[in-house]
Amino acid sequence: MPSLSTLKQTAFAPSLQPMEADALVRASGLRVADERIRGRGAGLNMSGRFEPTSREVFDDGWSSIEELGAFKTEVQIEKPRSVITRNQSPDLSFDRSVNPYRGCEHGCVYCFARPSHAYMGLSAGVDYEAKLFAKPDAPRLLERELSRPGYKVQPIAIGTNTDPYQPIERQWRIMRQMLEVLEAAGHPVGIVTKSALVTRDIDILSRMASRGLARVALSVTTLDRKLARTMEPRASTPEKRLEAMRSLSDAGIPVSVMAAPVIPGLNDHEIERILDSAKAAGADAAGYVMLRLPIEVSPLFRDWLLRHYPDRYRHVMSLIRSMRDGKDYDAEFGKRMRGTGPYAWQVSRRFQMTCKRLGLNLRKAPLRTDHFVPPLGDGVQLSLL
Repeated sequence: MPSLSTLKQTAFAPSLQPMEADALVRASGLRVADERIRGRGAGLNMSGRFEPTSREVFDDGWSSIEELGAFKTEVQIEKPRSVITRNQSPDLSFDRSVNPYRGCEHGCVYCFARPSHAYMGLSAGVDYEAKLFAKPDAPRLLERELSRPGYKVQPIAIGTNTDPYQPIERQWRIMRQMLEVLEAAGHPVGIVTKSALVTRDIDILSRMASRGLARVALSVTTLDRKLARTMEPRASTPEKRLEAMRSLSDAGIPVSVMAAPVIPGLNDHEIERILDSAKAAGADAAGYVMLRLPIEVSPLFRDWLLRHYPDRYRHVMSLIRSMRDGKDYDAEFGKRMRGTGPYAWQVSRRFQMTCKRLGLNLRKAPLRTDHFVPPLGDGVQLSLL
């Protein structure tokens, strides 16, 4: 059985026709049987890149492979020591974030966060969307970290790595508990999600928004329901996201739309329609991110294209590589979010012109930090004695 690196050099070579590439992937044994991944985005489940050995699924002649059931969502408890993650990336508008979950059941095949599952000894493929980790201590840890002497308040971003409103939030309710901590402390928060479940917390978010403490961004990748179903199988439908946008806006909560990711040759023609629809639903700001294919995400996305859109495979990948200096991905700051070259420039101009026509991004007020009062978290009372 070939390794993933070998597969990249053979099945995913730019010179190969889609039928040839698909045949090589099937022959490799890396692709998971369709009946086991219904409702999942990824079609591969290769071993994590840090593992000393690789897994191989094959029929040994005893028909045992037929007994393998469909992947079911499993949730384990993770107990981190801290919950606020810091970054110094010049490409990001925030310097800190919180993730109540690791892995994401939405199953978006293009998700740039998939490689993070390798740190848990798991695959960036199906494991990422089926083997999840919940952090029930996150609200308590967040309160404790906000209570620390010298903490300097700046907006916290939630939903930058995994979606805080993915389906398991209905049961675990970790995101809602964190919002309660942030509201009590008067701490600003920016949320990014693909889920209409965010409307459940309109009561908290509307109170925070009235004080300039909250903004929500809904990611709308496509308005094509069929494309959305295959590309982000367990996320809310595009219609539900627009309805959520309207509900949030009507409640006085500032709403942005993220046209992300823009995938050349697949959904790039929808930029204007997405922005038009979001504006009609109450959005006052917009952003976009070009498709990113780091490490394991590239073969996952390529395999997805071969399975669902083989006729567009070579065209899509050719456009992607034209924006990434001939590669699938360029991680350089300043380039990774937008790409470079004529095609990337064209997308940027279309986005800017549409935002100008619709009046988006004109009056995006910054979140306020002057309401912050450190909570009485763990150990604070003792420090006063």
